[in-house]
Amino acid sequence: MYSDLSPAERGKYVCALRAAQLVKSGMKVGLGTGSTAYWLVKHLGRMVREEGLQIQGVPTSTRTKEQAIAEGIDMITLDQAGWLDLTIDGADEFDAEFTLIKGGGGAHLQEKVVAMASSRMVVIADASKRVGRLGAFPLPIEVLQFGAVATQTLIERALTDLGYTDVSITLRKAEGQNFVTDEGNFILDLHLGVIADAAALAQRMNQIPGVVENGLFLNICDTVIVGNADGTASYEMLGQPAQITPMVNDAGEHL
Repeated sequence: MYSDLSPAERGKYVCALRAAQLVKSGMKVGLGTGSTAYWLVKHLGRMVREEGLQIQGVPTSTRTKEQAIAEGIDMITLDQAGWLDLTIDGADEFDAEFTLIKGGGGAHLQEKVVAMASSRMVVIADASKRVGRLGAFPLPIEVLQFGAVATQTLIERALTDLGYTDVSITLRKAEGQNFVTDEGNFILDLHLGVIADAAALAQRMNQIPGVVENGLFLNICDTVIVGNADGTASYEMLGQPAQITPMVNDAGEHL
């Protein structure tokens, strides 16, 4: 299977494999949403079935919940868990300070709630998600359906006040219809190009009535595991040298 994956998918596979090694029996684990988190759930499911791993997972979306149940992972709600040992999730972009843009999968509200209710958040990503400055990926803003047009107008004015020019805001679509989150909200994608001050932008967005949550994750993640197409994974903590580990050999076998 591994040998049939594209270079980007191989990176996702190996970083998720490395992150799965952090999960130990007895843990309550937040399970992210997206194409990289998909591989994490696959690896954890295999460990449950083949190695006797005993964990309780808290999903960040309906999609993740359905996959995890199919993999045989015991699922509970965040309220049932109370507090999590670890959350592992992907990112659409991350910078040198491990500030993230999330929400490409439309689940950043639940993802942020789950991450903040965890003792630790680890991000898994392929190398393409590392950026010098955030903003090339559109910033998702979850908004109420009620007054969504007015909310967009307020967002546009706030961006102008913050010095952003030539900004494009699009209402996210799925299969020709307005995309609706698990909480019944819309998502506005902000095409900013470059984010000058992530903290100021996040604060200003969340001050707008109608905005439920923004896709900037600040001071939440302390570890990023980057997967590479050559089968290695780079384990990186803020302020510490990266630890590069071979995870998969040329035959696609786990090392």
